[in-house]
Amino acid sequence: MTSSDAGQATLRALADNGNEKALDRLADLADERADLDELAELLDEGCLRAGHLLTRRAVAAGDLLQLQQLSDAGSDEPGRELDRLLDGPPRGR
Repeated sequence: MTSSDAGQATLRALADNGNEKALDRLADLADERADLDELAELLDEGCLRAGHLLTRRAVAAGDLLQLQQLSDAGSDEPGRELDRLLDGPPRGR
């Protein structure tokens, strides 16, 4: 087991015991690896940081459907970002 794996295992154990900072750190590490599945799992666990990171990625990609899904999951930020993008200037003809 590498020190990175051990560190991640420790963070997971802390998060499983209710440590929100550890959960946020796991989200940051998943974001660094572009591990969207793990970010989604962390969001399902209630990690607001994971929701923010997924929202940021969806906005950067212009993925309105992903923003809607994140909003439907109960996060406020993706709904605001979706509204902002939908309210943007109309595209020229």
